[in-house]
Amino acid sequence: MTEPKDPVESVNDDLELLERHISILRTVRDNQPVGLIRLSEMTGIPKHRVRYSLKIMEQQGIIIATPEGAMVSDGYDAFMASMAESVKRLAEKVCLLRDALR
Repeated sequence: MTEPKDPVESVNDDLELLERHISILRTVRDNQPVGLIRLSEMTGIPKHRVRYSLKIMEQQGIIIATPEGAMVSDGYDAFMASMAESVKRLAEKVCLLRDALR
């Protein structure tokens, strides 16, 4: 039987995925349209992970796939503002939790 995954490790994995999505999204915005291979080269993220992130963000309507490469949608600014607010709230919760552990 395998041991349950450490909950902090799970949160860390989710944060790393979000960090990857944001890195790719900003790179797309700054270089659009841009293809998968070029995105991988520019970010240093393996192609299979770039492909996954693009797929997720396309499903969310943040990325638009074109024959020339990925582009950000009109929802980019709203998405980034929402993410900034969400991360701020998360940071506050982490600080409260850290204080509770002292």
